[in-house]
Amino acid sequence: MTSLPRKDLFDLPPGVIYLDGNSLGPLPRAAGARAARVLQDEWGTQLIRAWNSAGWMDLPARVGNRIAGLIGAAPGSVATGDTLSIKVYQALDAALKMRPERKVILSDSGNFPTDLYMAQGLIDTMGRGHRIVTPASQDVVSAITDDVAVVMLTQVDYRTGRVHDMQAVTEAAHAAGAVMIWDLAHSAGAIPVDLTASAAEFAVGCTYKYLNGGPGAPAFIYARPDVIDGVAPALAGWMGHAEPFAMARDYTPAMSTERLRVGTPPVIQLSILDAALDAFDGLSMDDIRAASVALSDRFIAEVERRCPMLRLVSPRDAGQRGSQVSFAHEQGYAAIQALIAQGVIGDFRPPDIMRFGITPLYLDEADIVAAAERIEAVFRDETWRAPEFNVRSRVT
Repeated sequence: MTSLPRKDLFDLPPGVIYLDGNSLGPLPRAAGARAARVLQDEWGTQLIRAWNSAGWMDLPARVGNRIAGLIGAAPGSVATGDTLSIKVYQALDAALKMRPERKVILSDSGNFPTDLYMAQGLIDTMGRGHRIVTPASQDVVSAITDDVAVVMLTQVDYRTGRVHDMQAVTEAAHAAGAVMIWDLAHSAGAIPVDLTASAAEFAVGCTYKYLNGGPGAPAFIYARPDVIDGVAPALAGWMGHAEPFAMARDYTPAMSTERLRVGTPPVIQLSILDAALDAFDGLSMDDIRAASVALSDRFIAEVERRCPMLRLVSPRDAGQRGSQVSFAHEQGYAAIQALIAQGVIGDFRPPDIMRFGITPLYLDEADIVAAAERIEAVFRDETWRAPEFNVRSRVT
């Protein structure tokens, strides 16, 4: 087993303890060189020929296969490109078409808002009387009735880090005759996922969090291999065509998950993501998970010992928690700003949640203890009271 962490693979500012990889991963050292190569040696020198000579056309599939290896998916079952919102829309449209007689989309009250926004937009566009039902996370399984067409959940809650049991929920959905969609935005690269074993029909995710693909990095979509032939894409873009450069008048979908590609692939961003994925080479997700659990448990113990005024809102049981730890405090926003000024970068989510991503690729035990010490100082000295820390920025 290759050891963790791999700090030398990341370009982090001196003195910064980065606990926000659950929102945006840090810059991989290889990213700049890869981007420069694409810009100068490929685009700059080869021009349009680079689609063939530099392998640009094959890049989405190649990167998709690398992601597939991290989420327990078969080669060829993951397509990359576009945004997570678009991929949610595609997966949900395909799933609803598989159950045309049913009208309920079941999610949960803690799902990431954009998933629900996209679902409502699709419902409004279809105009066929569908509705969204959002019980509390712990009540999802009991809410899967025979009128549910699709169960659409984010596996790891973006606020608390609570983890849905993928196998149990998927089995319950299938027992009720529903289609299963998983959003892996906070799972891919953070916790072990086995989409093949789960038998879920679809999964989607982003790559700028734990996969460190950079701001605006392309999303991915998974379709179970045995269902892809029946998927008629709602967004039938030319890159999902069986022969894009035949320039045919009518759409013929590619004979794989590639039919779920839409527009021209973002070559520079995909190349950076490809370089970022090198950080996972030689590691298993079980190795990463074990290190994450150890660091998270230590972080909880240190913060609770030093800061009794903070309330743990993440599950205490590591088996029910993703790779983040969240605490609540009524002055959580200001406290996070004060922490950032002290070199500990986390983030805030309403109404009072302070989030900390625990990523063992570039964090070690010394970082965890030092971060807890600085959190203690912010609350002990009430640094958060400074006016500049109480001004809300557009991004929190």
